[in-house]
Amino acid sequence: MPPKKAAVQEKKVLLGRPSNNLKIGIVGALWSVKEVLLQTSPSIHTGLPNVGKSSFFNALSNTDLGKAANFPYATINPEEARIPVPDPRFDWLCDLYKPVSRVPAFLTCIDIAGLTAGASTGAGLGNAFLSHVRAVDGIFQVVRAFDDAEVIHVEGDVNPLRDMEIIQTELRLKDIEWVEKHLEGLKRAGRSLGNTSLADRAKKEEIAIVEKVLKTLTVDSKDIEVVNGLSLLTAKPVTYLVNLSEKDYVRKKNKWLPKIKAWIDTYNPGDALIPFSVALEERLSLLSDEEKVDAQKEGAQSALGKITQAGYASLDLIRYFTCGPDEVRAWTIRRGTKAPQAAGVIHSDFENKFVCGEIMSFDDLKEHGSEAAVKAAGKLRQQGKPYEMIDGDIAYWKAGA
Repeated sequence: MPPKKAAVQEKKVLLGRPSNNLKIGIVGALWSVKEVLLQTSPSIHTGLPNVGKSSFFNALSNTDLGKAANFPYATINPEEARIPVPDPRFDWLCDLYKPVSRVPAFLTCIDIAGLTAGASTGAGLGNAFLSHVRAVDGIFQVVRAFDDAEVIHVEGDVNPLRDMEIIQTELRLKDIEWVEKHLEGLKRAGRSLGNTSLADRAKKEEIAIVEKVLKTLTVDSKDIEVVNGLSLLTAKPVTYLVNLSEKDYVRKKNKWLPKIKAWIDTYNPGDALIPFSVALEERLSLLSDEEKVDAQKEGAQSALGKITQAGYASLDLIRYFTCGPDEVRAWTIRRGTKAPQAAGVIHSDFENKFVCGEIMSFDDLKEHGSEAAVKAAGKLRQQGKPYEMIDGDIAYWKAGA
């Protein structure tokens, strides 16, 4: 009996724009408080107002762009910053090559105004908020889980589960409204469609897919192009950032954390949850490097690096490196990118006139210690157009004249 074929793992379907230049936004529910929120891809910080989005943004970006204040709608126009993504591989390569220029990978983060119940119908800054969320590719949702009498919550008390429900409901209602309008336009334009041409059949299939999305909000991989064209708010990856008091964060204990985890597992399984403390991050930002080391010994570990990496990963981004004495640089691409498109991130000519890439893995270079040793060990590979880039590849591109 012939051996059974190994099961082929189905490739993950990528929702969102087919781009390497994505953004993540910081959002939250509407509260009053000094709080904080998070290039390669823009990501957005979101949440109810005054949950710590803007304070988080300031700490993350080491700026004072976000307006942190103890009243609703302190952030009106979204602020944007490019945050370096921590990567020990990049640091090691810089130590090896000692380049003149060092360019890490970046995550583009946007601080967005807080959301209130009724935003989908225009309440508060609802229409502006939802348009800003639609413009990004991923979400950092800042959730308040600390009590402070001086920090007013727009809903009157601290209840992170209610706040998360408000945001999810408002995004879903706006998506339903958006899909209904889109479907109405498709049907109006489709009245004259026939059954013979491929274009007419494709348009009818698109109408059927949009109807299914409206009814079920579930997506098959074959439907992905149509769904991506809808720019659905609820299709964006979310990283939940739970803002704790410094005391709770250091002791790693808070009454809301198990309930928040259970809510995410029920309604958005697979989305990341990261506890952090805006109060701690603000305090650490004022310390010298030596003082920060002492604070970390006492358990006051910053979560900003972990948050940045989580946002980068949520967008399914990876990086490859180009290395030399002039520059060590990390280039951001989406997982599954082929070699010519990866080369094109540097310059379009590298993609259009692509010949091949000379590629070695970071692990091989670290193991053997030099490019010459990697080559001598037979680990430097020539890869052509079909090659799919792997996170941590070190590449040298060859292009035609």
